[in-house]
Amino acid sequence: MSAPVQRQNPAFYALLACLIVMSVGPILMMLITSLRLNVDIMSTTSSLLFMPTLRNYETALCDVLWYTPEHVDFCDPTFGRALGNSLVVAITSTVLTLVLGTMAAYAIVRFRFMGRDVVSLTTLMMRMVPPAVLLVPVFGIWTFQFGINGTKGGIILIYVAMNLPFVIWILQSFIVQVPIQLEESARMDGAGPFQVFFLVVLPLIKPGLAAAAIFTFRVAWNEFLLGNALSDRNSRTVPVTIVNSITEFDIDWGVIMATGMLLAIPPIIFTLIASRQIITGMTAGAVKG
Repeated sequence: MSAPVQRQNPAFYALLACLIVMSVGPILMMLITSLRLNVDIMSTTSSLLFMPTLRNYETALCDVLWYTPEHVDFCDPTFGRALGNSLVVAITSTVLTLVLGTMAAYAIVRFRFMGRDVVSLTTLMMRMVPPAVLLVPVFGIWTFQFGINGTKGGIILIYVAMNLPFVIWILQSFIVQVPIQLEESARMDGAGPFQVFFLVVLPLIKPGLAAAAIFTFRVAWNEFLLGNALSDRNSRTVPVTIVNSITEFDIDWGVIMATGMLLAIPPIIFTLIASRQIITGMTAGAVKG
């Protein structure tokens, strides 16, 4: 005789519905606003019934489109330039952080040296430092010592330094799970240190690399505080450009919301691609019962 099915408390579904509305609501409102003209947005009689338009997206992407929108009198290349800067900064900082973080995590796990535990703990403690605390000293060093303030290289360097402790910490837990016997067998077969690292260790920690890549990319893509302080007009990223487009006299909410929607697309695509590696790694060891 089967056990009776327990019915879920209605309060659970009410709480679940509230959480969904709180999560999806702002995104849905941003999407709706991006499809409306600025006149309709500021109108006192505006409602959810309107004629959607892509004019705001055309205005934001006018310098990268293959045609010239009719309603655009002057094409401002600010967003197109910022989008390119964000892609360069986020992808480059993610690649550099993963390369340095993987090698550092492997050295901490596999090599025996004095102060190894202190180094491991220090890397995690450095991630707890708020970026706002680093703003003034980093700005001074980048400006007066290195002279790289206002360059994409300076922004990439600070993002690598900011994300490296977390990447080292998360990859240590994955490298520890790799059996040392696999590396010893590879060395007995004549593999060198780099061959062991790249051909044996890295394929086994793909889920960790994917998780670290998702975190690093999203932080570098969405970070505003340091990016605003260390960038100039030609090296601004998309979050900095969106905030600087809000002025006292003119706020084009339709274009700003369209820019915000475009800002969310690359992280979503990157997360979906990297998540496949996590799923593949989780199911790689599964066996049929």
